[in-house]
Amino acid sequence: MNFQDMLDNITPDIYQNLKRAVELGKWPTGDKLSAEQRQTCMQAVIAYELKHLPENERSAYIPPKPHQHCGSAGEVAEPEVQEQPLNWKH
Repeated sequence: MNFQDMLDNITPDIYQNLKRAVELGKWPTGDKLSAEQRQTCMQAVIAYELKHLPENERSAYIPPKPHQHCGSAGEVAEPEVQEQPLNWKH
């Protein structure tokens, strides 16, 4: 079984166990994850979330900030445009 086959067979329970292992740095048995195991588990978690979860439910999701502008409440800021005279040369 290759890595892609393994990813295709991750169940929600396996996903939760992998995610918990990455968070705690150890398996459910208490054995410590090696750096390579932790990296592989994180890759599996990310792949699972990409396939099965909406963006806002994925690990490390940061929601976009609402647009803020200068001015009083309800006022829409207009882009600042500096008028420049046209210079027609013949």
